[in-house]
Amino acid sequence: MQIAVVGAGLSGLTVARQLQSQGHHVTVYEKSAGVSGRMSTRQTELGGFDHGAQYFTATSDRFKKEISDWKKLGWVTAWDEKLVSLDHGQFKSAGKSATRYVATPGMNALGKQLAHGLDVRKGQQVVAIEGYNEQWLLKVQADTVGIAASAGPFDAVLLAIPADQAAPLLGELPKFADQATKAKMLPCWTLMLGFPTSLDLPYGGAWVNQSRLSWIARDTSKPLHRAGERWVAQASPAWSIEHLEEDPERAKEKLLKAFHEATGSWIQPIHAVVHRWRFAQSEHPLPSDCLWDANRKVGVCGDWFAVGLEGGGRIENAFLSALALAKSVG
Repeated sequence: MQIAVVGAGLSGLTVARQLQSQGHHVTVYEKSAGVSGRMSTRQTELGGFDHGAQYFTATSDRFKKEISDWKKLGWVTAWDEKLVSLDHGQFKSAGKSATRYVATPGMNALGKQLAHGLDVRKGQQVVAIEGYNEQWLLKVQADTVGIAASAGPFDAVLLAIPADQAAPLLGELPKFADQATKAKMLPCWTLMLGFPTSLDLPYGGAWVNQSRLSWIARDTSKPLHRAGERWVAQASPAWSIEHLEEDPERAKEKLLKAFHEATGSWIQPIHAVVHRWRFAQSEHPLPSDCLWDANRKVGVCGDWFAVGLEGGGRIENAFLSALALAKSVG
């Protein structure tokens, strides 16, 4: 079959690779200039910032096997840095948990590896999917062209994008659109900080309590990342919702103040930038593995499906959901 995949994050790239290996002809459409979705790395003069997903873990045997393969290829490695719980500058150990993994030399490197050998059309946003006889046409908007163009026809269309972005494209499948609406995604403001000298903090990452922030991490504590003193700070879902439309400069000021208060370090950064993720994590993951209409040949996958795990929004969810959809397509 001729299959279109919308979205080149981990889920989209995984389902595309799997279907291509099953003999289908796959074209991937990605609205951004690069692949990896929320596994992004922002490059600067100081080095890269993993400003989306921070790391990933594995609980299922299938994902553990995949990580083992990625490790052998040198695409990912374990992140063994000390992580703590922070409360107004005071910290305590977060304790031991499952092994945490990161892609090297930045989180987006995994997506770049997975994209090899795929036909990925970057900078092309799918704004509508329309039935065409028993096939589908995509309405695609590119930054370089003033009007949307048609792409296709395709025998099947698979959406591997956040729920809030998938719902408007599912007008011809109202039951799917309704389910996507139920998996409402929460936003996240992220602050990227570069410092002229070490902050001398005795940990590489921390969950932050009683703060505008929920998480901070020294990006340079991750294996094979460029040296320096770079920190990523992510706001809590509640604060991000309340300040969703905040002016970026104001959001930066408030989050920087929260970073200083949380760490007890008042060294001023030489680099400070914010990024707003409108759709960072699912508030209510759907209890299924994916969505697939065998008659209309439209499917949906992503990290907002529970796939038998507790909760959602993890890289493992995205991977397992993609495999489930590829298996359903056949």
